[in-house]
Amino acid sequence: MRIIKTVKTLRKRINLLSQSPVGFVPTMGALHEGHLSLVSNAVKQCPAVVVSIYVNPTQFNDKEDLKNYPRTPVEDIGMLLSVMRKDDIVFLPSDKEIYPKMDERIFSFGNLDNVMEALHRPGHFNGVAQVVSRLFDLVKPDIAYFGKKDYQQLAVIRELVCQTDRNITIVGLPTVREQDGLAMSSRNRRLKPEHRKNAAIIYKTLCQAAEMIHEKDVPDVKAFVINSIEACEGFVVEYFEIADDKNLIPVSSRKDMTAESEYRLFIAVKIDQIRLIDNIEIYMTNQKVN
Repeated sequence: MRIIKTVKTLRKRINLLSQSPVGFVPTMGALHEGHLSLVSNAVKQCPAVVVSIYVNPTQFNDKEDLKNYPRTPVEDIGMLLSVMRKDDIVFLPSDKEIYPKMDERIFSFGNLDNVMEALHRPGHFNGVAQVVSRLFDLVKPDIAYFGKKDYQQLAVIRELVCQTDRNITIVGLPTVREQDGLAMSSRNRRLKPEHRKNAAIIYKTLCQAAEMIHEKDVPDVKAFVINSIEACEGFVVEYFEIADDKNLIPVSSRKDMTAESEYRLFIAVKIDQIRLIDNIEIYMTNQKVN
């Protein structure tokens, strides 16, 4: 694979690509099997693939979180060597390459700006839109791959593509989990051993809640989730919502849930200043979850 660090070199290489579709996987590094599943799918479907590794400062509303975000470029490149081909591209830009001047663009995503992650991380999705739109302009992909663990981000990216009239197919792939069910995340490596052991309670509780919603109303399910997870020392539920999977509008009662819509459970948990998010789909008929 080819490692490229400058926009100039990237543009030259992109212009030389003669095969399509071009697949793109944007990442912030600290790669794990979840990222590799995105890259593997891109490689299977696209004759040319670009993976970017860039920790984007504009999407962090917490400077300490930005400072502490894991950066492991050598390990990342080693992992990508196992799935990428010789002519695929790994783009490793600096801040100056991505933002040669300050990005002052302001995006609006309707309800997606007013719920869950948007409320707890002000400005986060505007920063995501800034960097992803910039990378789309540079890479010019036909297909871009994202994980469903960051489901609200996936919805924002789809809306961004729609608003900016880009001809890019956005593919959302299932969350990859550890053996105990914890959603794979670059932040997991920052957990203390005792917290990592207990973190499996997040997925376990979501699965139980997905079954409960068939018998209990939303307030009862919320109380169960919060009480179950906060029983672990140091665990604080920032939010737990049941929302439709298109506009992510939270429901407050089972009466608000219609047969025509599909729903997901969304959660954010803070563990000793480390935020973990997860979500699962609700199957209203057979109670299956993924």
